[in-house]
Formats: sequence, C-alpha cells, structure tokens
Amino acid sequence: MDYSSYETLNITRRGEGGCVIDIQMKAANGKLPTAGHAGHEELSEIWRDVSRDDSVKVAVLRGEGLGFSGGGDLALVEDMARDFDVRSRVWKEARDLVYNVINCDKPIVSAMHGPAVGAGLVAGLLADISIAAENAKIVDGHTRLGVAAGDHAAIIWPLLCGMAKAKYYLMLCEAVSGAEAERIGLVSLCVPEDQLLTKAYEVADKLAAGSQTAIRWTKYALNNWLRQAGPNFDASLALEFMGFAGPDVREGVASLRERRAPKY
Repeated sequence: MDYSSYETLNITRRGEGGCVIDIQMKAANGKLPTAGHAGHEELSEIWRDVSRDDSVKVAVLRGEGLGFSGGGDLALVEDMARDFDVRSRVWKEARDLVYNVINCDKPIVSAMHGPAVGAGLVAGLLADISIAAENAKIVDGHTRLGVAAGDHAAIIWPLLCGMAKAKYYLMLCEAVSGAEAERIGLVSLCVPEDQLLTKAYEVADKLAAGSQTAIRWTKYALNNWLRQAGPNFDASLALEFMGFAGPDVREGVASLRERRAPKY
C-alpha cells in the first residue's frame, strides 16, 4: 500500500515487518493539527487503506505539536456555511470517517495529549483502545460553534460514559481532562504525558503479537453495538449539518475569530 499521497498525515512503520502503522496528524500551523479541506478528507479515507493493507496488524493514531487535534479549520467551517456543495461533501466525509473507523478490520490505538477536538477526536474516541495523557483536554465544541453535536457524539459518548455525563459535556461543551475521561469511562487508559507514546506502542505491540483473527473478530462483534446506533448517528449528523446552513454558526465562527463569548 502506497501512503505517499497523504499530505496532512505523517505515516511511518514500526514493529516486526512494519506491521504497526503510525499515523500522526500534522500540525500545519506549528501548534495543533487542524482539519482543513484536505485534512478532513484524508482522515476519513486513511482507514480504508489500513483495512486493505495486508501488512498492517495495528494502527496508532497521534497528533503532532502541542496537542492531539485542534478541530476544524475555521475557513472550512465558513465554506461549509455558505456553499451547499462543500457542505454536502464534508457531510459525506464526516459520515465516512465514523463508519470507516468502526469498520476498519485492524485494531486502532489512539494516543491523545493536550487539546483533543473535532475530527481528530472522532477517531480518537472511536479507536478500539483510547489512551489519554493526564494533560489531555477533550472537548466536543459543536454547540459552542452553534451546531448540534453530530460527528461521533451521539453514537459513542452515551455508550462510553452514560447518558447523563454525555448530555452534560456535549450540551455545555465542558472540557474533560484525561484523568476524568478515564474515571467516567470515556477513554480506555490515562497515563502521564511522558509515558503516552510508550504505552500506546506497548498496547499496539501486544495486539500485533496476538491472534489476528481472534482480535479482529472480537472488534467486529463489539462494534455491532455501534452499528445498532447508526440511525442515532445519522440523525445527529444531519442535524449538525442543517445547523451549518443556519444563522447561529455565523455567530459561532465570529466569536471564535474575535476570541469572545458567542451571543446567540
């Protein structure tokens, strides 16, 4: 499999025979990885390639720079708000991102440090083993932006941490630390930041050394819980993208650019 066409992802190999694929989201602004037009598409498509690559046993997803992911580029959000064709394309990518991670037949390990927001967070929380650093700051910022919490929120948060916690964090856009995320069951593990990659690779190596059929079939069976929640996800994503055509998102973007509280 040739991964050289990916521009927003650093893709390397490790482990015996390069069986662990390391996917690092690039920090284009030098600080945090953000999902622009190209990044959003690539993050949705990489999981198809990982599934097709017979040499891969495990994937590790991590972020470059100061955090795991910084969310959607505001220019992309503005393009979605004013252009139906862009909005339709990104809706499809957002749908594919969730289902491609769920249906990827290889186990995925995420290693989240610092801010974890947006499309990166989708893959980070849907990963089979999610590991957060103590300094991780997990935020689903949709309602702050003026749109419904679509993406991965409705399909996975209630299952991981329960409906009461999901509603609290998703409706209020409250940040969840790595330690709190582990406590409420939102992530698999929490470790000090200086141990994050070591732990992620340790888990990946164990998965790579195990029975591949047993591990992959266990993932497939467990992810039927998520497939059953597909209609919930589809509805939430449709409502999110309906919001991108509405007035509140314009105030949400303006408030973020001006670094002030939104006035809805």
